[in-house]
Amino acid sequence: MWKTLLAVALGGACGSVARWAITRGLLQLWGPAFPWGTWAVNVMGGVLIGGLSIHLTQGRLSPTAQALLMTGFLGGLTTFSSFSLETMALIQQQRLPIALLNVVLNLAGAFMGVGLGQMFTQRLYS
Repeated sequence: MWKTLLAVALGGACGSVARWAITRGLLQLWGPAFPWGTWAVNVMGGVLIGGLSIHLTQGRLSPTAQALLMTGFLGGLTTFSSFSLETMALIQQQRLPIALLNVVLNLAGAFMGVGLGQMFTQRLYS
């Protein structure tokens, strides 16, 4: 129990720091016109969890590694709350096309990321 709890805590801390760094870096690179950082971490999280899910079904991911990577790291990396807040801010700023684009790109990107992660990882086992 404690081993799993520590794995989730460590993974979550690392994922949160990674999200902060990626979001900050993309904000400095591309500016505040669109929440690219949140989009990037959500798509990357989709790719990674897709790949990890294949490792899990193949029995190549221990319960502790699953807690560390899938629950902890990816839970800290990806963010539905920031996505929701940023979308609401765009709506309140009456930037409705950008708000809609944010919703579509986040959802489509994350779903496609999971599929790509699964596809690429499945090829490793073929």
